Amino acid sequence: MKVLREGGFLMAKVHQIAGRIFARKLKEQGIEEINPAQGRILFVLWKEDGIPISELARRTALEKSTLTSMLDRLEESGFVERVRSTEDRRTILLRRTEKDKACQKVYVEVSKEMNELFYAGLSEEEVDQFEGVLRHILETLTAFEAENR
Repeated sequence: MKVLREGGFLMAKVHQIAGRIFARKLKEQGIEEINPAQGRILFVLWKEDGIPISELARRTALEKSTLTSMLDRLEESGFVERVRSTEDRRTILLRRTEKDKACQKVYVEVSKEMNELFYAGLSEEEVDQFEGVLRHILETLTAFEAENR
């Protein structure tokens, strides 16, 4: 009898539970306006501010319609602003605000706590192996999605 594999199911459950814990930890630090998915957007902007929405969509792997509604909420909350590119007026860039910059330290600290929780009891070698497997799965799924659009 073939064993039914649960990888996708387990990843979905981990994602769900981790999101709830992450949101609770942010709330405990006084950040209630950002959910974990929005944090993914801000994380990309912390690495490079002032990028086009199309590049943000690529880096976050979010569909443009989903990204647009999330950006609307982040902009309404004062975390990002949309500005026209001076080089190409058709391009809208995303810029961080002072409010976002003030929350970054807390958000990064909570992210570190989450990593400690994720990897509790695992050796460095096990963490490296686990992350390698996740990268492989991500690459496989990304390639499949690109080929089947």
